[in-house]
Amino acid sequence: MIGIAEGLRKWRCYSVDFTRKFIHIAVGMWAYGMVSLFERKEFAIIPSLTFIGINALSLWQGAFKAMETGEKGQLGTIYFPLSFSVITWLLWEQPHLLVASLMPMTWGDALAAIVGQRIGRRWFSIGKSRRSLEGSLTMFLSGWMATLIPLILLPSSQMALLGAIGIAAMTAFVAAVVEAFSPRGMDNLTVPAISALVLVLL
Repeated sequence: MIGIAEGLRKWRCYSVDFTRKFIHIAVGMWAYGMVSLFERKEFAIIPSLTFIGINALSLWQGAFKAMETGEKGQLGTIYFPLSFSVITWLLWEQPHLLVASLMPMTWGDALAAIVGQRIGRRWFSIGKSRRSLEGSLTMFLSGWMATLIPLILLPSSQMALLGAIGIAAMTAFVAAVVEAFSPRGMDNLTVPAISALVLVLL
């Protein structure tokens, strides 16, 4: 995954921001492959735990240019696979909720950042966090769609379509609000956690 991103960065001269988004989405989407390929959670969390070590190496030693931001204090690339590992362990018996919990951060956060940077016009600040209204709306809409898919398609889900639509919308809305309040990088912890909590409670 990181090798592909590093290759794209060198071959196509893509920015580090692009390759980081590519890796971020790829990590989140691995959830689908994980619940399909593994039978035991003890083995399922090995890739995400390994990725934590790889990201730590990249962050502190600059091992992979595709992951670097030049901001040594930003631990978001470690926090997301950490969240992935914890949610995998806790929700392993409910694969549809496991995957759905990771989707607002996987797609919502990545697309929100792109939209906010490119067409963001209406900006607001909450504490030290600065967000665009356009980005937050993208976070909600893309998170809604991405959360809905596993709730209606994965075999472990018994949800009716209308119920799944409502639950996905509520999850995405709460995730977007929490993301807006989260300090930079911490949303990789707070968004998956709140998404999982909402899905379990609903």
